[in-house]
Amino acid sequence: MARLRFNAVEEAFKKQAIEPTAPAKFTSDYYGKYVFNEDAMSKYLSKDTCKNLKATIEKGTPLTRAVADEVAAGMKSWAIELGATHYTHWFQPLTGGTAEKHDSFIEYQGAPGGKILEEFTGKLLVQAEPDASSFPSGGIRSTFEARGYTAWDPASPAFVLGNTLCIPTIFISYNGESLDYKAPLLKSLNAVNKAAVAVCNYFDSKVKRVYAYLGWEQEYFLVDEGLYAVRPDLVLTGRTLLGHESAKLQQLEDHYFGSIPSRVAAFMTDLEYEGYKYGIPLKTCHNEVAPNQFELAPIYGEANLSVDQNLLIMSIMKEMARKHGFRLLLHEKPFAGINGSGKHCNWSLGTDTGVGLFTPGKTPKENLQFITFIVNTLMAVYKHDRLLKASIMTATNSHRLGAHEAPPAIISAFLGSQISTILETIEKKPEQDIIMDAKHALSLGIGHIADLMQDNTDRNRTSPFAFTGNRFEFRAVGSSANCSTALIVLNTAVAEQLTEFKKDVDALIKKGENKERAIFEVLKRYIKICKPIHFDGNGYSKEWEEEAMRRGLDCEKSCPKIYDAYTRKDSVKMFTSMNVMTEKELKARNEVKWEMYSKKIAIESRVLGNMALNHIIPIALRYQDMLLDNVVKLSQVLPKKAAALSKEQVEQIEAISSYIAEVKKNVSIMVAEREKAEKMDSEEAKANAYHDKVEPLFEKIRTPIDQLEFVVDNELWPLPKYRELLFIR
Repeated sequence: MARLRFNAVEEAFKKQAIEPTAPAKFTSDYYGKYVFNEDAMSKYLSKDTCKNLKATIEKGTPLTRAVADEVAAGMKSWAIELGATHYTHWFQPLTGGTAEKHDSFIEYQGAPGGKILEEFTGKLLVQAEPDASSFPSGGIRSTFEARGYTAWDPASPAFVLGNTLCIPTIFISYNGESLDYKAPLLKSLNAVNKAAVAVCNYFDSKVKRVYAYLGWEQEYFLVDEGLYAVRPDLVLTGRTLLGHESAKLQQLEDHYFGSIPSRVAAFMTDLEYEGYKYGIPLKTCHNEVAPNQFELAPIYGEANLSVDQNLLIMSIMKEMARKHGFRLLLHEKPFAGINGSGKHCNWSLGTDTGVGLFTPGKTPKENLQFITFIVNTLMAVYKHDRLLKASIMTATNSHRLGAHEAPPAIISAFLGSQISTILETIEKKPEQDIIMDAKHALSLGIGHIADLMQDNTDRNRTSPFAFTGNRFEFRAVGSSANCSTALIVLNTAVAEQLTEFKKDVDALIKKGENKERAIFEVLKRYIKICKPIHFDGNGYSKEWEEEAMRRGLDCEKSCPKIYDAYTRKDSVKMFTSMNVMTEKELKARNEVKWEMYSKKIAIESRVLGNMALNHIIPIALRYQDMLLDNVVKLSQVLPKKAAALSKEQVEQIEAISSYIAEVKKNVSIMVAEREKAEKMDSEEAKANAYHDKVEPLFEKIRTPIDQLEFVVDNELWPLPKYRELLFIR
């Protein structure tokens, strides 16, 4: 086993960057090549069909069967020209990833056994039937109730991946309940659109639609593929369950924004080329804080499309990493002692008239609209802080949260000094004109350096939900997550709050107040109510935890316990009143969340036990035998001096025996607790048992093993060490 480790290290050092080849001279020449976008539609569809399809996408107008057939025919011709031989409905089940069942285009022409032809009809485009009982459903579908449906989402364009035409779809049960993330996301987008338009019309009657926008920042680790293969924990769980920290980690802060290693730079370039082919506007890539950690980010886009693009790029990243001799790690905390990986979701709202609702305006009226949406978002976050935390809490993300990485163990919102001052002014002296300071020049006093344009607010990286100038950055979302989990809650909460705001304002107008005064009065009341969620200080500090408890904010840290937020009365009322999810769907999702949590901890428990007993203890015993042999030989050759000379070896032998005994004891306890957890009579009870009884034993097993790694001869140690995993690139 140790030989495998050294072979992997030796091979990793030999690897050179694989130089990528640009598909064309200019990105614009191949951008969106594999996407059935407007250019492809105009080429393969008639003008009338294009018009009808755009009306479906933009206005929700139903497609007729005839139009669907023509879209399918054009899409098939386009895909076949790109080398496609199959098609699939590409959907997002509650596993958290994506799913696809590939079908060939071929059909018999006439009777079975006759001539074969390529066929793809509107019926096949619009609807398919995967096995609903084989995906997590939380009890909505039983094993014997297999029928479920996928339905085409025209708002997210089809694409060709490899030899397959991929059609983005929703996934529902036989009775219509959502079994995925896309269906409720689309409903939440519709809800926030409807509620936001009604409020926008106070300020501009021309607004007919409001869009939610998303810009994600995807963090990830790369590990050499050979080293990865020799770590069973990385292969099976995505994180290291064992590992003594390296002497050097991230303490020098020299990796962040540093020179990108050549192999990684080649990977990033290849990934950009591939992303552009799928119309994913990748803009930024850089080294992140932790060693071997990196980030990429696109230009923001419409939320539904942006979510699909993120899921697609996550898949492409895995394949591209292997091409370059890496394995991609999207686990939120693959290594102890260094930063984990998040997926910051930059969320905003904008109108069909081109106005960003979180962008300060140039007039008092525009700024009143801006502050209206800021305050209502704060109210939504305040009312549903526990639910927002539940939306991003998972077995994997729980390792990162609260670990000095924008901790959302407490949800709070950062606004910056200027907006904070404006809110205080409205609270004390409403009806004043709201004036936002524009960016101003910051002179550095260095002649050849131009003045910098200073933003009207600083940034706060310790805040899980921070206003960053024209959007809110939800920093708590995990690297491996589907962005929809957070956006469904956020969109729905804001939609509910905007609906409430309009009712309150209209009630005052009905009593005779003028519109502006009514808006100010309601905002003044809201600012007072949601004050506890507003925090601009250090979210990492112990003092903030204590202050948050005094403010009445949710401070629960247990992942399984937080999930009850989905089925609380206020959450059920919010989701049902906004027509996003039913109480039955919410309860089912909780069952899935508890079940997924338990399964992930169970897998980690089994892997950890196996590694401890079959990989580590045998090596520790072998090294102990070597020390014992040395002591015996000393006593034979130098009997009078043996005791003094072998003192250190004897102490090591005793320490190794102690570590081995501690590992064996805690592995036995862990196995017993896992067996008890599996016998629990509900998924909730099982998840809580895994959290309270099984997972705490991981550290008790890991600690003595990490000490053994420090003691045992490096030549014998079987697993690639942190210094190798993190610094070989």
